[in-house]
Amino acid sequence: MLKIYNTLTQKKESFKPLHDKKVGLYVCGMTVYDLCHIGHARVLVAFDVVVRYLQSQGYQVNYVRNITDIDDKIIKRAQENNESLSDLTGRMIDAMHQDFSQLNILSPTHEPKATEAIAPMIDIIQTLMEKGIAYQSDNGDIFYAVDKFKTYGELAHQDLEKLRRGSRVAVELTKKDALDFVLWKQAKPNEPSWDSPWGKGRPGWHIECSAMSMAALGKHFDIHGGGLDLVFPHHQNEIAQSEGATDKKFVNTWMHVGFVQINRQKMSKSLGNFFTVRDVLAEYPAEVVRYFLVASHYRSPIHYSQENLQAAQSALQRFYGTLRGLNLNIALQDSDFAADIRDYQNKFKAAMDDDFNTPEALAVLFDVAREINRIRESDSKQALALATFLKQQAGILGILQQNPEQFLKAGVQADQSQTIETLIAARNKARAEKNWAEADKIRDELANLGVSISDNASGTDWHRM
Repeated sequence: MLKIYNTLTQKKESFKPLHDKKVGLYVCGMTVYDLCHIGHARVLVAFDVVVRYLQSQGYQVNYVRNITDIDDKIIKRAQENNESLSDLTGRMIDAMHQDFSQLNILSPTHEPKATEAIAPMIDIIQTLMEKGIAYQSDNGDIFYAVDKFKTYGELAHQDLEKLRRGSRVAVELTKKDALDFVLWKQAKPNEPSWDSPWGKGRPGWHIECSAMSMAALGKHFDIHGGGLDLVFPHHQNEIAQSEGATDKKFVNTWMHVGFVQINRQKMSKSLGNFFTVRDVLAEYPAEVVRYFLVASHYRSPIHYSQENLQAAQSALQRFYGTLRGLNLNIALQDSDFAADIRDYQNKFKAAMDDDFNTPEALAVLFDVAREINRIRESDSKQALALATFLKQQAGILGILQQNPEQFLKAGVQADQSQTIETLIAARNKARAEKNWAEADKIRDELANLGVSISDNASGTDWHRM
């Protein structure tokens, strides 16, 4: 049975959806004021794998991933650029979709925008006001009264006094409590605003996700996810305002993805130590970047480095080298397929059922690849069955779906390819003549061109280093 680590309970729990074989999943998406960085990509690739695996197990997944398109940072960036909010957010949303497409991230079932959910936000705030859980401050802003929610701090596993002591010294004077958070901000000059019972204004950040998630998934749903940095205060505030308004449990399972680190620091725009997805894709193929992101368990920190990206590229080259030359379009009988791969299939499933343990799942796939290489000459049918399984299971991780030749020779122009083939022919001729010095010289020349070669029974294969 699938077990998922729940941040709320701090343990792995057997996953039991509210509705049989149907899963409601909400993931906090992008605040679209700038390009996505690798830290963002890590979160969304992790949940892409979650969705793919759940679907492979027969679940119907209602996957909601929001877009925050109204926010202090967005307003500031639009003003700096001297452009409208809609122009800025439109450009950033288009860029986000392009980046996600390259990383083979599936589109969510729903992708609501905050600016399209103002009415349900106001409804929740009104309910909180009527219950005495929210109040209007002297400056007109609406705040959530944290002391009215008795389990506040439970998700972060800290008590209120500790959280309060850790809050900013310079708190807003209009708050009753340092931990109270804004639900609705009164309009300011030259900022976007909407009509509300409290005058023109705009929503706070936290209320957006409560409104958008409940509108798509209901007041109580299965899984809510995001980056580890969202545990507090964002997700804690979501719980408080959602459960305060509905008197129902908000979410069963809370999942959080670990940070991408550079020199042991979290990658973030605020620290200025980030690489955009486009920065990285300019140096490495998209599938290499994706492999790098799934090669670590989603809850663990992941260290961004050239060495780790190069290791990801080498791993994919080994996988694609295994699939090279095998005709995976040949139909196999189910009985043949099942008999050959049942043990590997059980091990892959066990890994993924253990809180989506992608490193262990990849280890199983490497075992499959080694077995294919061992038997491909002696038992081509079994090798083909295993290769078919390898590609199918790797698809759950979003990798190994390209043509092997295209991946291994990507970026090589036609004239370069011809040069390489000519050099390989010359080397094979030298080897046939037992001119080992010349053969080694040509191998070195190919290496200088960034080409690695391997000899096998059918000839010599090559790929980019």
